[in-house]
Amino acid sequence: MKRGKGMKFVGDSRISAERKPNIPKDYSEYPGKTEAFWPDFLLKEWLVGAVFLIGFLCLTAAHPVPLERIADPTDAGYIPLPDWYFLFLYQLIKYTYASGPYNIIGVAVIPGLAFGALLLAPFLDRGPERRASKRPFATGFMLLGIAATFYLTWESVVTHDWAAAEQQGKIVEQPDVEIDQEAEGYQVYAAQSCINCHGENLEGGPAAPPLVNLDLTPEEIITIAHDGIGTMPPGQYDGSDEDLQKLAEFIASLKSEE
Repeated sequence: MKRGKGMKFVGDSRISAERKPNIPKDYSEYPGKTEAFWPDFLLKEWLVGAVFLIGFLCLTAAHPVPLERIADPTDAGYIPLPDWYFLFLYQLIKYTYASGPYNIIGVAVIPGLAFGALLLAPFLDRGPERRASKRPFATGFMLLGIAATFYLTWESVVTHDWAAAEQQGKIVEQPDVEIDQEAEGYQVYAAQSCINCHGENLEGGPAAPPLVNLDLTPEEIITIAHDGIGTMPPGQYDGSDEDLQKLAEFIASLKSEE
């Protein structure tokens, strides 16, 4: 080959003698490696989507969603649990410096820094390398984020009292007892802390039994209100004796109709 063939000398630089347009290659130059968008590509996408949809429907049919009882805003003892994809945040706010007086750190500062760091991802590693081993910063931050998410999620799952949670949300058939919320005894009940544990309709909750169909006399109910019983501490009632008498008689009268 003759030296400099196909090249033109312009000063100290060399440029190609043939001008080639800077146009990317057409897909037709890769025979056997392309396919028509319609119907070949779309058909495969739809088939894959159909498989996942059928699998999801089978899972929902085999394992129905565990419904809980109707939400009761008066039940102060109920502890809600977020969905699985928020469990790592739920676990985070349990730690000392992310809860209580530092709650803003756990619910806003730390998640804000973590998710805000995603905006900096393009600037942390601007190299052309595609191998994970040659991108230490990007790979390290990714692995750190994944490890933290998995660890916090796992800790939340293993430390949660699932048996107690099941009892909290258990659907209990309500006794056929008519509750007169206009009665004087109910007004006393609603004004006391009793309603927080025993519920608006005296149906009970995770921390307290129902107050209907009790085989107790008004005097026994008064004694329990003063002295407590089981997990109920003494001194919960702080009203007058007259109102307590009305409350005790009201509770004792709540019987199912035969």
